[in-house]
Formats: sequence, C-alpha cells, structure tokens
Amino acid sequence: MTIKILGIDPGLRSTGFGIIQKQNNKYHYIVSGCIKSDKNQQNQNLSQRIGTIFDGISQIIQQYQPDAACIEKVFVNVNPNSTLLLGQARGAALAALSFHKLPVIEFSALQIKQAVTGNGKADKKQVQHMIVRLLNLDATPQSDAADALAAAICCGNHNCFV
Repeated sequence: MTIKILGIDPGLRSTGFGIIQKQNNKYHYIVSGCIKSDKNQQNQNLSQRIGTIFDGISQIIQQYQPDAACIEKVFVNVNPNSTLLLGQARGAALAALSFHKLPVIEFSALQIKQAVTGNGKADKKQVQHMIVRLLNLDATPQSDAADALAAAICCGNHNCFV
C-alpha cells in the first residue's frame, strides 16, 4: 500500500510542513518547508497571519495531493498567551485540512519525538538528525520542517490510515 502523508508542526510565526510517501514500510521524502508569516509582524495582524497559514496549507494540499495529514497537538506553555496563539495557528491548519477533506490524526510532541528518535524528550537537533537519516536527505531541514516530517513518520509508523 502507498500513502502520501502531510505532517504539520503548527506555529504562528513559522508553521512547518513535510510530505512523505510510505510504500511497503519504506519512507520517501517528497517536500518540506515552512509557512512564514510576515517577517515584519507590525505589518501583519493576527487575522492576516492566520490567513497566511490557511492559504499556505491549502496551496500545499492542492499542489501535492496528500492522502492524509498528521498535526502536532498543542501543549500548555508556561505563558497562557503563547498557548492561545499556538492554538490559533493550529486551528488555521486544521481548518485548511478540513476544508480540503483530508483525514487528520493528532499526536503529542512526545509521541512524535519518540517515534523518530526513541526518546520523547529529544531536542530539535536530535529530531533533525534522525529525519536526515530516516529519509536519506542530503541536507538538514529547518527545525519546524523536520518536526513536521517527524509527525508524518509517526503517523506512518502507527499505520493510522490503513
């Protein structure tokens, strides 16, 4: 069975995305990157930043036609405002996935890190390193993109959409 999985690491400033294809228990890299809100955030209000995430995810879905998606669950930060903003970014991504009728599974950051590194408390560099190895990449993806690829692999490991 072959399935194309879109992984998403939500963030208001940078939402990571990564698409892999799983075929016969092997993973193949397709694309990854980050959807960035305006670098000069004074020129982009919250609703525009949410729209940027929705539009970016929509464009990725239209271009690459994934079969399913995986998104990281929100964790509670020390700062409640940060948690709320992260939740809004995640909501924009979920809205885009729902709009395009993609089935979605959610995993915690701990589950995603555990799936690719064997350690739920792994740092970003460890996740990046394992993504390079697991997908046989020539270059190291940005940390948000690596986290998104890790989410997609986690989903593939759990055979979520079989």
